[in-house]
Amino acid sequence: MIFRVPILALLLVAALAALVALWSSGFAVTVLRRWNLSDTGPAQLRRERMTELVSTLFGAVMIAELAALLLFVFNADRMAALFVGAMCAVGTLGVNPYGFPALYLKIAVFFAAVLWLVLDRADKMARDYPLTKVKYGAILGIAVLVLADGATELTYFLNLKTDVITSCCSKLFVPANEGLSDELASVSPAMALVLLAGTGVLVALSGALSLWSGRFHAVFAVLSAVMFGVGLMAVISVISSYVYEHPNHHCPFCILKPEYGYFGYALYVPLFLGTASGLGAGMLSFFARIPSLQAPLPRLLRSMTWLALGGFAGFGLACLYAILRSNLILFG
Repeated sequence: MIFRVPILALLLVAALAALVALWSSGFAVTVLRRWNLSDTGPAQLRRERMTELVSTLFGAVMIAELAALLLFVFNADRMAALFVGAMCAVGTLGVNPYGFPALYLKIAVFFAAVLWLVLDRADKMARDYPLTKVKYGAILGIAVLVLADGATELTYFLNLKTDVITSCCSKLFVPANEGLSDELASVSPAMALVLLAGTGVLVALSGALSLWSGRFHAVFAVLSAVMFGVGLMAVISVISSYVYEHPNHHCPFCILKPEYGYFGYALYVPLFLGTASGLGAGMLSFFARIPSLQAPLPRLLRSMTWLALGGFAGFGLACLYAILRSNLILFG
């Protein structure tokens, strides 16, 4: 099982990420203790040169981790045929207790990677690299996530057994059961659409206000996070039903399957992109008063805000398309 090409690719990325994260963490400790731009000695010069190498390598593995999330979900869906009772990624991830934790950790690494890449970009926009200690301090926290992700992923793959009978999504995303997934599935379609539209309007207004005033990016970031949760709730509660054209099918993973045109990717990619960009804009706003960043940072803030708005707009259009093209009638 573990010798499948996608699994080997995922484990290779996890191993490289873990090695680079450990190596970068060691250097991060040195930076936090000894970084001093006013020091003109050879030791500081070596540290300055090393920051370029470490940042480049760590940034590369963070980009690889972004792609790893997509591959992990895609592989889980493709492997469903190997397990009795599995119809989609839900069954594959439920084969052992480590599947869903591995997914959640990958999502956490995804957002952490995007935020670090944004932080690194902002740091390189100023000549004095004012965010060096901040981004290397962040490496220490991200390294813990990367190691936990790699260990959980490896444990999950090592414990995949094809003779295990797993549960399909029809057992999980149903209002009759107890649990978060079932509570999301039980939200009424009307309420889900109202919350989705209302949150979308608030995000659009806060984004427009941020672009116009150059302020309130923290509010925009909070609303972006709320939009992420509301978007996932809406997908489970109502949008997926429109895609399946079945009022009782609420699985957020089956929409990734080829028989539905991989439509789930049209929903999730812009939603994740919009959320990560919105959070990135909010994070950058805390550094807007740094003198060397006052000139270049507003451009990056505007770019991140536009990217977030574009992602959420793409998600909204995908939801609208799913509703308009469906033969399912939930209202009237």
